[in-house]
Order: sequence, then structure tokens, then C-alpha cells
Amino acid sequence: MFKILIIGNSSVGKTSFLFRYADDQFTSAFVSTVGIDFKVKTVFRQDKRVKLQIWDTAGQERYRTITTAYYRGAMGFILMYDVTNEESFNSVHDWVTQIQQYSWDNAQVILVGNKCDMEDERVVSTERGKQLADQLRLEFFESSAKENINVKAVFERLVDIICDKMSESLDSDPTMVNASKGTRLTNNPMQSNPSCAC
Repeated sequence: MFKILIIGNSSVGKTSFLFRYADDQFTSAFVSTVGIDFKVKTVFRQDKRVKLQIWDTAGQERYRTITTAYYRGAMGFILMYDVTNEESFNSVHDWVTQIQQYSWDNAQVILVGNKCDMEDERVVSTERGKQLADQLRLEFFESSAKENINVKAVFERLVDIICDKMSESLDSDPTMVNASKGTRLTNNPMQSNPSCAC
């Protein structure tokens, strides 16, 4: 089972993104997520049957202490901003810091610019999104839950990255059956205890 979190500012489309992927449904009538919610979906990738436990987190600051508690043990993050909202884009660095502080060293992250169907209201260009992703050493997609653009592709790519990292870890250290060592978002050794088995 892979635990995946969708994080980002409030109203960037995290819940719509999850519902589009898990249920192939879209509605614009979602209210802000309170705390945290999740769905389970089983997929087949690289000849493996993988159960995804996908957590939809609240973006509001007042829920941050609740949601960060779920970072531990997450193998992947979809870090989302809204291409029509500059503030959500500017907050990406803050979310990356949250991941660095609260998640496992091996967590894989994909940056997603959502609502790319709303070209008339776009304020964050594709180029700026790519530049930020390159700067943070993250893979990058633009998506639309409404038009079902790149929703499945984002999840499939994240699962593939996690599988690849797990395979690399098993090749280098066969004793690591339940863990994988990905690329850290930071190289600061003070941020984690390498002897911690939690």
C-alpha cells in the first residue's frame, strides 16, 4: 500500500482532483475540506498490484497541525497550486518546507499546477511552474480536474517514481523491504535522525 497526500493552499482543487481520479466525477460545488479525508484506489503498475491510500488535506492554516501529523509515512506527495491564483503559487516553498520537516526522507513529490483549463484567468505561466519545479528538483505537470487533463498521468507517474525508488533501495540493500530512499528535498542532515526507525 502506498500512502499519498495531496497538499496545497485552500481552493486549489485538491478534492476535485482526488474525486476525478478515484471516481471519475467532477463537481464545482465542493466546500473546503475540514481536516482530512481519504480514498482508496487499486492500480496495476510495472506488473505490481498497488493499493493507493490517497489523503485529501485541508489547505487552511488552522488545520495545519492536524494535516502535518499525516505526513509521516507518506510515500508520495502531490503538491498543488492553482494557475489562476498567484498566492497559491507563492506558497509552494512553504509547503516544501512542511514536507521537509514532517515527512520521511524517502517521500517523492510532484508539483502540479491545477485548473489549466482556465486560460482566460491564468496568472501563473507554464514556464514559471517549470522553473520552480526545476529549482526544487521536482517533476512538474499542469492539470485540470474539470477537463480531466493529466489527472491520471500525475498519479501514475508518482506511483512509478515510488516503485523505482523502492527497487533501487532493494537492489542496494535487500534488508530494506518496507522502506525506500529517495532524493531528499534538503541535504541538511540535522533535519532527520538516520537511526530513527519510525
